Amino acid sequence: MFFTGFCYKDLTEGFGGVLVLRIHQLKLPLDAQPDEETLRRFCARQLRISEKQLCTVRLQKRSVDARDKGDVHFSLTVDATASDPKTEAAIAARFRPNQVTIVASPKPAESVMELKLPPWSRSARPVVVGAGPAGLFCALTLARRGASPLLMERGQPVEQRAQDVERLEQHGLLNEESNVLFGEGGAGAFSDGKLTCGLNSPHIQTVLQTLYQCGAPESILTAQKPHVGTDVLRQVLVCARQRLIELGGEVRFGCKVTGLSLRDGKVSGVKYVSSHENEAEEGFFETDTVFLAIGHSARDTFAMLHRQGMPLECKPFSVGFRAEHLQTEIDKSLYHAAAGHPVLPVGEYQLSQHVSGGRCVYTFCMCPGGSVCAAASEENAVVTNGMSLHARNGKNANAAVVVSVDGRDFDNDPTKAVAFQRQLEQAAYRAGGGGYLAPAETVGSFLAGRGQLELGAVQPTYPRGVAPADLGALLPDELSSALREGLTSFGRKLAAYRAPDAVLTGLETRTSSPVRLLRDKETLVCEALPGLYPCGEGAGYAGGIMTAAVDGVRCAAELMKRYKPCE
Repeated sequence: MFFTGFCYKDLTEGFGGVLVLRIHQLKLPLDAQPDEETLRRFCARQLRISEKQLCTVRLQKRSVDARDKGDVHFSLTVDATASDPKTEAAIAARFRPNQVTIVASPKPAESVMELKLPPWSRSARPVVVGAGPAGLFCALTLARRGASPLLMERGQPVEQRAQDVERLEQHGLLNEESNVLFGEGGAGAFSDGKLTCGLNSPHIQTVLQTLYQCGAPESILTAQKPHVGTDVLRQVLVCARQRLIELGGEVRFGCKVTGLSLRDGKVSGVKYVSSHENEAEEGFFETDTVFLAIGHSARDTFAMLHRQGMPLECKPFSVGFRAEHLQTEIDKSLYHAAAGHPVLPVGEYQLSQHVSGGRCVYTFCMCPGGSVCAAASEENAVVTNGMSLHARNGKNANAAVVVSVDGRDFDNDPTKAVAFQRQLEQAAYRAGGGGYLAPAETVGSFLAGRGQLELGAVQPTYPRGVAPADLGALLPDELSSALREGLTSFGRKLAAYRAPDAVLTGLETRTSSPVRLLRDKETLVCEALPGLYPCGEGAGYAGGIMTAAVDGVRCAAELMKRYKPCE
């Protein structure tokens, strides 16, 4: 069953949209059963009332609190209603706002799915370019209003895409249009499937509910750090595609946009090349609305936009390596004596350190119990990324360890930023010895500048295999020095990072888009071309699955706002 209308019934049933007591930081021991009876008992204890005075309790968020090494526990956010609603204000008044507050029961009233908009009444169909999270959720939102969007994706459906990825991993055969970065689901389809989001947007619940109704685990609705896993996410994508088609949308795979057609200073259509069975056919689709959700690695599309005079600018991104540790050591570093407790999730972390020269070294896209994957999208180039299955049951943990770069490093020239990424990836390919093997070095060696792969307990998971290399020599000296300083700092913050046999695999270069296509902050329309909506991570306005999906919904909503809502 696919989510066809915003429905929060399952989450709010029993509350009826009324005011509730929100209990913050409710401490739940690891050995306590997280059932309704237990929640009721602990809520009553926290509120200093009897259990009979509570009518309903409902878990909203759950996270692990491991700040005290001797007291690792769950920290919950729970919504509750009193048997006598008249007493709720009096109960809340006894506590500080960070302990108990009165809030409206969860209801995404601002959600685009609830906007009372008229059906699509125009003859021109909107085109969405790119079937990653931004493009998919943009297309779904449009389809719900009867707009019959055309979704164009240069890569292949996720089922075929998985086979193409396997051919690269096993045989070194790269399909430049169907790989870890290109194809249905975007780069997020071959990742940990993280659904964390730093935004405060009503569309977040729309995205989460949609994913849940498409087959994602129910835990994403309450987890503080929700994730799906690459294996489950691929199944979710198939369901989402089917529903888009049921709603009147059209999906064309192997369809790469090669240019924009303009008339009177506005979008009038898209030029494309459609590939079928090794044959390419040029085509044109007339439209006055294009949503450009191309992802962070569509370099040929960036170049096309630059040639056509679109307003591109450099944006910050980062480069570095994939760091692998034993997951058990990460768990020990985070959970201390509680590590290994059966109810605890596998440990995940996020580290950052400002270093000399004004740069920042940080970890990104941490994949617990996962593996390093081959993410090249161009011939004779090596790119690494990370992914995890839903179970996160692999032996190693991995995370990108990267250092920031920005427009100042490239004379604020987007073409130089892209060229910099490409040069690093080609250097990594040569250092690996060809065949898409990756250069690798252990942390102890990297910090000492020895250029050796001194393997111990941690075995690299990069599927094509690794070759010993001096990783520091593959980057400019300033960036290598920054990464060494950052790794040393991380060792003081997380014990696992002091392990000299942790493995660094290079290079990680596709952390985010190196360019941004400028758009109006309010209407989200390209400043230079009416009818063009730059969208998601590739346009420079998102970073990760959730932020991209939310941006896709936002862009579709802005188009629909042109129409007068139904009275």
